[in-house]
Amino acid sequence: MSLELTRLERQYEDFTLGPMSLTVEPGVTAVLGPSGSGKSTVLSLIAGFESPDGGRVRINGRPIENLPPEDRSVGMVFQNYALFPHLTVRENLAFGATEGGDIEATAQLLEIEPLLDREPNTLSGGEAQRVALARALVSEPDVLLLDEPLSSLDAPIRRRLRLELRDVLAALEIPVVYVTHDQSEAAVVGDRLALLDDGDLVREGPTGDVFDRPNSAFVAEFLGMENVFPASVVGENGSETVVDVGSRTLTAAREPPAEPVAVAIHPDTVELCGNAERAFEDAENVLHCSIERILTQHTDATIVLDWDGKNRLTATVDRHVARALTVGDGCRARVAPADVHLTRRDR
Repeated sequence: MSLELTRLERQYEDFTLGPMSLTVEPGVTAVLGPSGSGKSTVLSLIAGFESPDGGRVRINGRPIENLPPEDRSVGMVFQNYALFPHLTVRENLAFGATEGGDIEATAQLLEIEPLLDREPNTLSGGEAQRVALARALVSEPDVLLLDEPLSSLDAPIRRRLRLELRDVLAALEIPVVYVTHDQSEAAVVGDRLALLDDGDLVREGPTGDVFDRPNSAFVAEFLGMENVFPASVVGENGSETVVDVGSRTLTAAREPPAEPVAVAIHPDTVELCGNAERAFEDAENVLHCSIERILTQHTDATIVLDWDGKNRLTATVDRHVARALTVGDGCRARVAPADVHLTRRDR
């Protein structure tokens, strides 16, 4: 089973989606992007709520772009769940069930058997989310679409449910398109990522590859690297590339793209030590910095560093490491060459 979008396009007065092409195989493809980038439009075109101005939508090679929603075999879980308030949970499931749809088995899979005789207004947010997913599944869809399914829930519930949701979706063996604005959620739930920006598909691939190999400064920043700096290639050091970043040079372990380039560094990969410590003595990519801010969270801390008088470097460290640091003090920061990502500069 596969979902294929081929040069799909939709034009509005002030926005154009595509043309974009994307193939979704069984598993979860998480669609990410800023607000207004076209994520929900993609779902609407697949589900049939809107018609494309160009391009094709196929399920297993069968064109569906001209079919009404009820004939597409596409299940949809909406952001607000869209449960019928005058029906019980069981009746909500029965409304969408096909002849072969097994309400009891689906309720057992999603652990909602105790909820079957309740009304939607008595459900918690997490319960309503599972009921909405169950209603989509009993229709036995060939493709499942989820539009920000956890966005209305509190953060602790979101973190717990995304793990549960990942397990359920992984067992379906159908293409799943999961729209979210949350990078962490996408990383947990998605086998693959598709990143949109202003109606264009700018990066697509396995989740780990997309996070580890951003192909532009925009992708790096959107995925949380934070430390993105204009750079220029100045030489080679064996198999490594040397780049000039302001008044400093850094060594990267990967081939650079065509100029102009940018350097992207994830805060988690920045190591810190005080100037009095003997760490990093013979290491590459050691930067002498001063500490501007220390923001301590529950388990870690964000350290903002001035590393050349004009650029700021952000490091995420264990809060116990942060206790040994003081605002105004000098320190050394190290980034391994493998963690210096060379990518395309957007502007």
